[in-house]
Amino acid sequence: MGQERRFERTIGIDYSGAETAEASLKGLRVYQADGDAPPEEVLPPAGPKRYWTRRGLAEWLVGTLDGQVPTIVGIDHGFSFPIRYFERHGLPPDWPVFLDDFCAHWPTDGKHTYVDFVRDGSVGNGAARWGERHWRRLTEEATGSAKSVFHFDVQGAVAKSTHAGIPWLKYMRRARPELHFWPFDGWNPASGTSVITEAYPRLWSAAYPQDDRTADQHDAYSIARWLQDASTTGEIEKAFAAPEPESVAMTGRVEGWILGSSWPPIRKQRGRVASTMAQASTTTPGYINRNLQEVLSKTGLPGNDHNQVVYLLRCHACGARYGANGSDIFQRRCPECDSGRPGLGVG
Repeated sequence: MGQERRFERTIGIDYSGAETAEASLKGLRVYQADGDAPPEEVLPPAGPKRYWTRRGLAEWLVGTLDGQVPTIVGIDHGFSFPIRYFERHGLPPDWPVFLDDFCAHWPTDGKHTYVDFVRDGSVGNGAARWGERHWRRLTEEATGSAKSVFHFDVQGAVAKSTHAGIPWLKYMRRARPELHFWPFDGWNPASGTSVITEAYPRLWSAAYPQDDRTADQHDAYSIARWLQDASTTGEIEKAFAAPEPESVAMTGRVEGWILGSSWPPIRKQRGRVASTMAQASTTTPGYINRNLQEVLSKTGLPGNDHNQVVYLLRCHACGARYGANGSDIFQRRCPECDSGRPGLGVG
């Protein structure tokens, strides 16, 4: 007998944000692995649609994830937005609130609705809930190659599929409240629970021969296959583990996290910034975050977040000095030259 696996069924989905929720999309592919069997493509139910529609796929997932078979699903689109989006639009750091607010402004699950219809103002109110193409979530930085969820109209973009797919996460969550949406419902799903995760096939696709599959098919296959392998070997438990430090994990519970990405980012960097990011605690004097904000000292003053202390920071770009909660240091931007939040008092 082989090692007991965490999930008896794995599903990989290469998503598509093209056209409408009712359109038959060649780029929307689904692979499923049951037990030890290799992943096989799942085709839509018999009918006039040759390929999956986004609506049809969401309805199929709701029907399939009935609690009878522990299942993990990997979907290739973003599940949430960067913290800067929440700050800009005055949203609490709460994913269910984000889902409701997003769907109210970006009704991309509506009939006859393209994502571009919301972008150009014909439908919804996307202009009131916009982000910048250079904003990236921590998990995107962790992979070193994943694009921003706001970076539209470029090769390999995930922005359109993300804006098209998020309403269907809300749909599934409402229809199946027992599902665990990772990591928003917690980093460590309960045993026997079916789990929905954000996947990035580039992390795994090169590990498996493509054979005669198209690129879209192979991406979906790779997700299902890696989830199957990781569930059998126990690697899935490591993938579920919360990143450190705790401040990164707290941000990940709001921004979402790509399964398999790790922190700190693994990349080639030069000079003191790279050395400091890799080796120092985020509250250690001399630490420099990715936005070139350096920790000078601990003030001992109480912060304005739970159990936090104020640290004195200095911007390497303009020299501004200001206070920040210790939990905020890793993502801080300068309030003087980089549109960061106002600093805390240090005097």
